[in-house]
Amino acid sequence: MKSVECESETDIESNKQEGGNQSNTSQTKSLLLSDEWKPYLRPRTIVKEWLLKLRCCFGAVCGLEWYGFAALGILTAFLSFLMDFSVLKLLKAHQWLYMKLDNNSLLQFLCWTLYPVCLCVVGSTFSHNICPYSTGSGIPEVRTILVGFEMPHYLSVTHLFTKYVGLICTLAAGSTIFLGKVGPFVHLSTMVGAYLSNLCSLIQTKHRDNASREMLVVAAGVGVASCFGAPISGVLFSVEVMSSHFALRQYVPCFLSAACGGLTFRLFSMWSGDEETLQVLFKTNFPTAIPFYPLEILLFAFLGLLCGAVSCCYLYLHRTVQQFTKTNSVLKKMLTTEKGLYAGMVAFLLACVTFPHFAGQYMASKYTMKQLLTSLMDSRQWGSQTHNASVQLEPEPWFEWISTGNPFYFSLTFFLLMKMWMLVLACTLPVPAGYFMPVFVYALGRLVGDGAAHMFSLTSINPGGYALAGAAAYSGAVTHTLSPALLAVEVTGQYSHAVPALVATLLANGVARSRHRPSFYDALSIGKRLPHLPSLKKVFPQLPSTPVGQVLGGKSVQLQKAAGPAEVQDAVDSSTETQIPVVDSHESQILLGFVLRSELLMFLRHSKNETIEKHLDEVCCIHPISVLLSPHNTIQEAYSILSLVGAQTLFVADGGRLVGLLTWPEMKRILEDLTKEI
Repeated sequence: MKSVECESETDIESNKQEGGNQSNTSQTKSLLLSDEWKPYLRPRTIVKEWLLKLRCCFGAVCGLEWYGFAALGILTAFLSFLMDFSVLKLLKAHQWLYMKLDNNSLLQFLCWTLYPVCLCVVGSTFSHNICPYSTGSGIPEVRTILVGFEMPHYLSVTHLFTKYVGLICTLAAGSTIFLGKVGPFVHLSTMVGAYLSNLCSLIQTKHRDNASREMLVVAAGVGVASCFGAPISGVLFSVEVMSSHFALRQYVPCFLSAACGGLTFRLFSMWSGDEETLQVLFKTNFPTAIPFYPLEILLFAFLGLLCGAVSCCYLYLHRTVQQFTKTNSVLKKMLTTEKGLYAGMVAFLLACVTFPHFAGQYMASKYTMKQLLTSLMDSRQWGSQTHNASVQLEPEPWFEWISTGNPFYFSLTFFLLMKMWMLVLACTLPVPAGYFMPVFVYALGRLVGDGAAHMFSLTSINPGGYALAGAAAYSGAVTHTLSPALLAVEVTGQYSHAVPALVATLLANGVARSRHRPSFYDALSIGKRLPHLPSLKKVFPQLPSTPVGQVLGGKSVQLQKAAGPAEVQDAVDSSTETQIPVVDSHESQILLGFVLRSELLMFLRHSKNETIEKHLDEVCCIHPISVLLSPHNTIQEAYSILSLVGAQTLFVADGGRLVGLLTWPEMKRILEDLTKEI
């Protein structure tokens, strides 16, 4: 017996030694695998230590998110400047090639048409193959994301790269396509903001709630500020267009980031040699002694009403063409499978119309968008300058408008009529493009100002002021915003015309908003069927007042407080929600609170190791419900609470009894079901 015991003891000891050796070898292998050899180990350690010290120093001054806000403005401004620089080089190359072919009209025609056609085809094909949803403005999608809906693909780095390259191709097509960059750049800045938000969350030890949404709201304002170097109107644009509910705590981050972006954009313009010093984007020469006379306010008011009426025609035409492209079988197929072909055909048609030896000579088609706006805001009256055009030593900004020998009002009227349908057609192009700047550069204000001066022989009228007010009023009426009034003042520096521009914009908005007409961005959201309630209720007025109880889905997954492991396992397998409601019993349906999914998974792990079965309320914490909806609450109220609170789940109860859950996916389903008639 003793020998057997000794043998067993020796076997046990040898097994322990072997196990110890195996554990030592496994630990050695794991250490070797986890700590792979890296070059320059000591310098890397030193750099890491210094970075940690630098983070501590920066964190002692203010939170790291503030440095993220400043970095967002600087990065967005750099991207904007780099895009403008690239587009300018491509436009100059096109202009140089066109001038070199001056003696051959056929080659000039081919150069004028094929250059923008190739750019549009490349931009459309590139966007379609790499990131199919990168076309268009991007503002409707960003508005939907800011409300609370999750659309992660629209904020990816691949989307950022694709939209950036495609937008360069669109802008390089010039005044032929006549599209801008404001909308896509707001989307681009939002993508940069999402990336910086993820970076800050990795660096920070403590992460605040709703910090990512705050960064996205800030990024929306930076996009406009970086396009024009106008921080104040950029923040106001973010408040009006992007956010349905703008928190006061977001004002300071928005202004900080927008100021950094606007200043960086102007500094880059100065360092590149485009400007001698920090100055406004569009230079004007308005008289400073008497900018306008008091009675001219009536003429500015008439201009606002006229801009509102014309904007209604434009928005109606845009909605009609948009609906036609979605219902016509041929166009629908081309826009689905042959986007490059459709973009090339539309670009060729627009290029043929704007050819300088054809209709383009009557609408200053050789000018870029910046040159167009600068010429329209010239303070001199073109009617009195026409007879001196032949003795000018250098071409004036308005020379292209009267180069054919026709009166200036003929060219301006022709420009307005042609650009109306051409812009609507260009909006159907499947390329990344902005639609704000084309309506901002609209000659309606110039026509009213110069026409009034010419008709009533008033030499004191400044037509450039009417062009400024008309640009603000028309673009504000199309987008249903007031920020263009401030934007027009910021980009020109003519603060003396702030009141006339605001009066015209207010009246234009009053006409455009009448009878609940949707704005341009609302029409895009409706056309894409995005779950954006402020847009949908303009075409479906009874939608916001619909009770939640009428549209709520089936019975939701729930747990009773005495639930065991089997019931908890069924709930975890059949539901993907992070919050699962807990009721007193399945018979009473009295809502007690909710339990987190992570706690349920922990409960299941512990139940496997314990012999005595425990109930849910003995292990998990039942959290109280802070916001509770009634079935009689409306869709508008539920939508607002989801957006304001930032919650992902709302519980609906009637008399304390659970009725169902309301989440963002459920809200999307409800809006889609209720808007099938649209």
